[in-house]
Amino acid sequence: MHWATDYIGKDWRAGAEGPDAFDCRTLFLTIQRDHFGRKLSPVLTDATNTRAVLEAFRALPGRAAWRPTDTPHEGDAVLMRQSHRPCHIGVWLGVDGGGILHAVRGAGVVFQQRQALRAFGLAVAGYWTYVGEQPS
Repeated sequence: MHWATDYIGKDWRAGAEGPDAFDCRTLFLTIQRDHFGRKLSPVLTDATNTRAVLEAFRALPGRAAWRPTDTPHEGDAVLMRQSHRPCHIGVWLGVDGGGILHAVRGAGVVFQQRQALRAFGLAVAGYWTYVGEQPS
């Protein structure tokens, strides 16, 4: 059984940091820390305010530690968009042909293949792989 099954079905709640509820960013940070040993800086914003989320993605601390990739692997970040603006994040999982674990308002934590994102009005904006902190 894959470790992600422990998250599926958990509630979505803005600002929640688990273990029973998450928003997309706190789920992402929790998984990166607990399953990949990456202590990332939290993004502090109101998850119910789409404009604030967009601004937070633009100013994301630690962005230099991530590089775009065309071929996602287990644990990579999946940036998603509504329309053309990135506003949501999930984690790529290599199970069942590959898919995204993410926390969705109104649905909770779900695992979906890329094609199923349309049901939530989302599309993949890009995949990012962790390369570590880069010296200044």
